Formats: sequence, C-alpha cells, structure tokens
Amino acid sequence: MALLTFRRDRDLPEPGALPAFLAGASIEVMPRTAAAIEDFRPLLPPGTRVYIAHIEGTPIDEMVATARRLSDEGFEPMPHIPARIIRDADQLRGWIARYKGEAGVTQALLLGGGPRKPLGSLDATMQMIETGAFNGFARLHVAGHPEGSRDIDPDGGDRAVMAALRLKQDFANRTDADMAIVTQFAFEAAPLIAWADRLAAEGITLPVHIGVAGPGKLQTLLKFAISCGVGPSLKVLQKRAKDVTKLLLPFEPTELVAELAAHKAANPAFGIEALHIFPLGGIKPAAAWLADHSKG
Repeated sequence: MALLTFRRDRDLPEPGALPAFLAGASIEVMPRTAAAIEDFRPLLPPGTRVYIAHIEGTPIDEMVATARRLSDEGFEPMPHIPARIIRDADQLRGWIARYKGEAGVTQALLLGGGPRKPLGSLDATMQMIETGAFNGFARLHVAGHPEGSRDIDPDGGDRAVMAALRLKQDFANRTDADMAIVTQFAFEAAPLIAWADRLAAEGITLPVHIGVAGPGKLQTLLKFAISCGVGPSLKVLQKRAKDVTKLLLPFEPTELVAELAAHKAANPAFGIEALHIFPLGGIKPAAAWLADHSKG
C-alpha cells in the first residue's frame, strides 16, 4: 500500500472514511481492454458498475457483447451513449433496444462525445433524452467537467457547461429520473471540492461521481491528461515529473481520494457521493488499488 502524505491536520481521514468513500466505486473499460481480461469476477466486487466507453469506430456489436459479458459475470454495465457518433433518433432507439434486449442494460452514461462534428442529427445529451429512447431506464448519468471543457466553452470559461447541467437538473426535477454527474478525471482535491460546492450554490444538486485516474506510469497519465484536456490540476503531474526520485514510480490517486474522503466524512451533505476510476494504467492495477484501499 502506498504511503499517504497529508499537508494539513484537517486532511486526515477518520478511521473508515476512505473505505466508506470507496464503497460503490465504478470503473471504466473499452471492449478491446475488456477482451484482454479473462474474468472480471476475481478483480471487482460483485455488482460493481462498469462503464463501457464507446470510442468512435467501435462497432455496436462489440459494445453490446461487452455489456452482455459483464452482466453475465454479475456486474452492472453502463455503456456510454455519445450523441455525435449516432446517425439519428432511429439508430439511437435501435442501439438501446439491443442493449436492453440482449444484455439487460438499464443504465447509461449520456454525453456529447468526442467528435466536434456530429455524424448526424444528434449533437447533445438533452436531444437524446427527449427522443424517449431511455424511458424505463433505471439510471442515467451525464458528463461533468470540473476544470471546464474547451470543446464546449472555447473561451476557457464554463458558461455553456453550467447551462447544460442546469438543463439536466431541470429534467431530473420534473421527472422521476435517477440521475448523477460523472466527471472527467483530475489530480487535485481542492478544485474538485470547490466545483462541487459551486454546483450546490447554483442549484445543481445531482449527485457527483468524481473521476480519478487509476495507478499508472507518470508518462502514460501525462499523455492521457493532455489528450483529454485536463485543466489546471495537470500541474500535479508536471511537478512530479520534475522530481527524478518519483519519475519512474507509478502514480496513484491515494492522496487525492483520501482528501475527498476526509472532506466527505466531515461534511456528509457534500455533493460528491462516489468515485469513478479511469484505469489509464490498466484495469488490473486499478482494481488492485481499489481492493487494497477498500479494506477497513
């Protein structure tokens, strides 16, 4: 287990705070990375929510097969549904019918998606919701960007990001939809805490599932962080990269998660309710880290 370094007494988690915060943590896979895992059952707790990233060009057959395999092994598959790679509402309904009928999927992460130019007529999460394709789903998650998104707000602000979240909050308020926000990964606790508090102040009360990068080589995490547009918290990795004593050591999210756990324990109403792990350094190291730090 990695040693923790805390900067302030108030960062110290209460006994059991870290395992409690990790309860219900989710993880993410792609069909090709999932195919390299013979069996997820020795790696993850039963019932773990496993997001399935839908990268542009991945056939829907592979997505559905991965969801079915995860469901058969006792997990809760949550496929990404990216609006901009879907041709139209009919194709969306066809995908959802397959997920439900062939894999028993009842939850999904809805997002705009990576491509800037939509493949067809769909461009945003709310457009997909308004098709009615997800009626009857048990849970819908939407994307959050604690450090902003240049794709959505090219000026570097967060006006469009916040406006989109308000629309989703309004939908949750007027329906019985069970919704949450799952975020892009970041590397520093203080900005995440401030962002979650700001959401609450803005009347956005959807629970937050905060994204963190699982253990991995520093160079690997830097590459993913830059390509994914991670914001100011990238400086945590850049500072570490300048320390030759740490350059070759795997980076773990332990300190970041422990700070969030301590804050949650001290503020039970705090909006971050769960952790979502991006296994950038591999599924097995991420699952091992989760198992190790979930122990009471």
